Amino acid sequence: MAYQHILVPVDGSDTSLAVIQQAVELVKIFNAKITLVQVMTLDPYIAADYVTYGHNNELIQRARSFIQENIDKAKEKFQAEGVEPETRLLEGESIPLTIAKAVKELNVDLVVMSSHGRSGIKKLILGSVAQSLLSELEVPVLVVKAK
Repeated sequence: MAYQHILVPVDGSDTSLAVIQQAVELVKIFNAKITLVQVMTLDPYIAADYVTYGHNNELIQRARSFIQENIDKAKEKFQAEGVEPETRLLEGESIPLTIAKAVKELNVDLVVMSSHGRSGIKKLILGSVAQSLLSELEVPVLVVKAK
């Protein structure tokens, strides 16, 4: 199977960047397009005016700036490997659902992401974006366990 568009979700952590080598190899093998994304989660109570009317506030602007810096750092790491990714800052109330929506809208045919490898009570309490996406998506997901 040849992949044409690979989506790589990041979150600013070293763990989320553990996928770079695998993603770069796939992009080069398949001559695929790659898009890096990070989701800015919006709490409907805190961001009500922003969600409803598009009004910005300082907290949201700081979060957007921080997330964009994370995306830019990830982009630089891919560029250092000879790959020029597109980037998107996504907004939504749920990280997995927002990524799933982007997968459909962008016609992505492979998601490459890392996993923190939590187990037991930590996984139960903190959840797992990777696990949610494995259940939610109809496209293949390559999960790279961070060391």
